[in-house]
Amino acid sequence: MPDQTPTRAGALRDMTAPDYFRAFDHVRPPVLAPMTERRRLIWQLAAAFTLGLGAWYLHWRWTASLNPDALLFSAAVAGAETLAFLGTLLFFYDIWEEGDTPRAAPPRLPAEAALPPGAVLSVDVMVTTYDEDVAVLEATLEDAARLVVPPGWTVRTHVLDDGNRPLIEALARRFDVGYITRAGNRGFKAGNLRNALTLTDGEFVVICDADTRLFPTFLDHTLGYFRDPSVAWVQTPHWFYDIPEGEPRRGLMGRAIGWLTGDTRSGRDPYLSGSMMFFDVIQRRRNRHGASFCCGAASIHRREPLFLDALDQHRGDRGRQAFGAGLRRFAARMQPLQPFRFHVSEDIYTSILLHGDGGKDAGARWRSVYHPQVESKMLSPWSMEAWSAQKLKYAGGTLDLMLRVAPTALPKMPWKVALHYAATFWSYVSCLVLVVLLAAPVITLFTGLSPVATYSVTFFLHLLPVLLANELAFTLGAKGQDGHQGRVQSVATLPITLRAFWLVLRGKRVRFAPTPKIPLFSASLRFVWPQLLILAVMAVALGYGVAQHVLGSEAHSVPLLIVNAFWIAWCGSAFLRVVLAALWAPKGAQTSATSGATVKKELSHV
Repeated sequence: MPDQTPTRAGALRDMTAPDYFRAFDHVRPPVLAPMTERRRLIWQLAAAFTLGLGAWYLHWRWTASLNPDALLFSAAVAGAETLAFLGTLLFFYDIWEEGDTPRAAPPRLPAEAALPPGAVLSVDVMVTTYDEDVAVLEATLEDAARLVVPPGWTVRTHVLDDGNRPLIEALARRFDVGYITRAGNRGFKAGNLRNALTLTDGEFVVICDADTRLFPTFLDHTLGYFRDPSVAWVQTPHWFYDIPEGEPRRGLMGRAIGWLTGDTRSGRDPYLSGSMMFFDVIQRRRNRHGASFCCGAASIHRREPLFLDALDQHRGDRGRQAFGAGLRRFAARMQPLQPFRFHVSEDIYTSILLHGDGGKDAGARWRSVYHPQVESKMLSPWSMEAWSAQKLKYAGGTLDLMLRVAPTALPKMPWKVALHYAATFWSYVSCLVLVVLLAAPVITLFTGLSPVATYSVTFFLHLLPVLLANELAFTLGAKGQDGHQGRVQSVATLPITLRAFWLVLRGKRVRFAPTPKIPLFSASLRFVWPQLLILAVMAVALGYGVAQHVLGSEAHSVPLLIVNAFWIAWCGSAFLRVVLAALWAPKGAQTSATSGATVKKELSHV
């Protein structure tokens, strides 16, 4: 992507304007090329080599390196390392190889789209909104009007306004699109979509958030996948086109921060919103097993499996025989019918249920298709408040599904698909492993007790090859995407993930306010006080360990200080990224005194 820094700098001059994002309209999405065969082989060799070295290291770790003077502590750290290795094994399976689905032309007849008798080639584009600015919705509807409609198809756009705002109704009339509202907001976005599904009849449904600006090619590039009768939905990447590119860090302090955090540009993607590692690497490679899950916006769904799943929940498999016009009349009358479950992560919830559900033919499974190229653009979170709320939603929703839905849903899936979901769940459960690995250097530096028998040459000969091989494999597997950002986030969001885990274990449900679609800045550290506390504890522990070494403590040897200082520095740099984000605001931005209080209130609603 070409450097747009001058234009972006101009766009940041007046961050209070609700249509600030118009300045980014010319920014073009990346072209996401498939992995070459040569690179795939090199990556897989590096991954296999890493796993072999990891197994060798763990064998040595358990058989020859436990510290008999601190056996419980040593075993706990070795156990955490073992679980981390299993997580790596699961992650490597998740991204082992690509398997893009060949794209076909849109069907020209209902039979080609595997539609039920009497169906027509029709699409409902549903734009969900609650309190977003009119300028945001206006741009979304402008782009929806530019959709290329394939021959023989009819397309209708609907604004699903959960805010019941006359201004939005007038906007819908101006664009000559449908306007759907309801009494109350039960179920939030899931309830909004469910209500609209019972009032519309398009055979396919495109889901958009208020800021999802579809490209004209969206339908032409996605409808062809539905020639396969087992395809339930198609997901496309989320591309945030307004992410700041930042400016080079200057001065000694700036260069030091860049070296420590790995971020050499001040203000570059301050909230770590870049999504291509997830979409172009993880989601794209899950497609080889038809296992990429729905991410809500910029996805298109076959209506049939949504309602068949709902009927199965309500009436059992006999409901499968009733699909068609009569089903829709039934759906409009039946309140318990749930084509979208009331859940903070309704998109993943629906994916889990459909991936574990039978298709039209005996033994068949509904599957998803991941379309690898960007077909829309969206706005990124531009506030620490929005970032914190979003991460709490993702963690809480996924962990709730893991504990309450996965135990019964995953056994119904093909094992290859279930393992991909297990990788998603593990990415959040691993916070418990991270707690042990973060606490280990602090305990060691304060007490002088080591989790290994000795930091000898043998220790480094076993550990360093694993770390270097893993870094090489990770870099090759990411095929140029910023994989480091994901690892930073897993550490930096630890306090949020732990909080979400605690809420879910207590039976609480995380609520989620819509992410603001305009920049709202309130430079405050109250959202990152846990990260600050962890940084302070790490710094004190390191200072104490150095002081003990200077005072002659034999337990605080130079190798012990080097190993633990390195681990503290790496983890500390991740926490520091979040702290810097909490203080960041572009030049000319005005802070919001109320946005922080509003989202803090939302974060406390569980």
